[in-house]
Amino acid sequence: MRKYTPREFAPLAMTHFAEHDRCALWAKPGMGKTVLTLTHLEILHNVAGESAPTLVLAPLRVARDGWAAESQKWEHLQGFDVLPIVGDLATRRRALRHDAPVYTTNYEQLEWLVDEFKDRAWPFRTVVADESTKLKGFRTRQGTARARAIGKVAHKSIKRWINLTGTPSPNGLKDLWGQTWFLDEGSRLGRTYSAFEERWFAYKRKKDAVTHRMDIQTVIHPWASEQIHERLADICLTLDPKDWFDLQEPIVSVIEVTLHDKARRIYNEMERDMFTMLGSIEVEAFSAAAKSQKCLQLANGAVYVDPAAVGEDDPRAKVWAEVHQEKLDALEELARETGDDPMLVAYFFKSDLARLVSRFPDALVLERDADMAAAKAGKGKIWLGHPASMGHGVDGLQAYCNRIVFFSQDWNLEYADQILERIGPMRQYQEGRRDGVFVDYIVARDTVDEVVMARREGKGEVQKLLMDYAKRKR
Repeated sequence: MRKYTPREFAPLAMTHFAEHDRCALWAKPGMGKTVLTLTHLEILHNVAGESAPTLVLAPLRVARDGWAAESQKWEHLQGFDVLPIVGDLATRRRALRHDAPVYTTNYEQLEWLVDEFKDRAWPFRTVVADESTKLKGFRTRQGTARARAIGKVAHKSIKRWINLTGTPSPNGLKDLWGQTWFLDEGSRLGRTYSAFEERWFAYKRKKDAVTHRMDIQTVIHPWASEQIHERLADICLTLDPKDWFDLQEPIVSVIEVTLHDKARRIYNEMERDMFTMLGSIEVEAFSAAAKSQKCLQLANGAVYVDPAAVGEDDPRAKVWAEVHQEKLDALEELARETGDDPMLVAYFFKSDLARLVSRFPDALVLERDADMAAAKAGKGKIWLGHPASMGHGVDGLQAYCNRIVFFSQDWNLEYADQILERIGPMRQYQEGRRDGVFVDYIVARDTVDEVVMARREGKGEVQKLLMDYAKRKR
């Protein structure tokens, strides 16, 4: 059982679920979104008499392990079965043949699942979208295939829909339209994405901070934020742990490193010319996006090169060349300064992982099940994790770790927020720890790292305003 109960804010969430067949719950990890939703579903099935099963959509790890494990932690949910629909085709079909009140599956299976019932009645009257930003790419005519698939039945065959996320707008308010369409079919933010964009956004020529070129970019109208917030306030409930618990703000440090002369020359050439030479190896970026990635790689210390340039026959091979070790040196120094306490190190490129493992051979790679188990047991000094693979559904690290180090910088605010929350203030509170949370960013001075930090901070402010508004309106 957990070391705290959500009894203080549970009535608010349960009332919200009961009042709206289609609604969203925005809450940071650790606030109990899963158990609150399961409790609502248990009442719906066992008290209100709902006979049709519920489908929970979630990232793979969460769909496979998270929801079923959560239902076993709470006394009032014992016997309330949660059955994953994951694995190969035969395993998924076998799971569907078993009766259960709740089924879980990962978003990647949506096309298959909808197609599986194309000649039969859709069986799920209630759908829960855990980490609903996975549906932000929905468009009525285009958009992501998995969102289009579930969109075919979302308003024809599904009565209840619940969106769950701690980061509703990780990359700005534009992320909201796709998720919200599944709640109201566009009645609040516009029937189509183009209508939404035309109403609250404008096109403007702006100089891109990375490419230094003049591009056509969309900017939000000054009045748009307030109007969008107001339109969503009735169906979106925000639960902020700071309102319920005495949480300490993370202690944030930026560790700056300076590129040596040769690395600086190589970086400047790539940034200026989209081309540089590493000895006899040519490194070229063919687009602004590719240039951004190359610059991020160079800031970290290694860059991917053409496999053919080093005699590799497989054109899909990931081949990289090291340029500097400044960030590795900074991380090693930080590890010495912090003693034996574990620290979670976030990386983004596989080249970074290879170099980190080479420098720290005893490091635990949390994508490996055995290393994850070792970390949850408090073993190891350096834990290496990729935010995309361990941002959701990873619990237990906070018992031994209260420091996260971002070795690499990345544009994705949601990834950064999610991996931080694995050991964040709310998780520490659950464990009864009052030592604080330490966040260190290793940043290469005068590189795209600084641009990413500023851009991500801007996205975070948009998201904070959105969640604060929804909270005030309640």
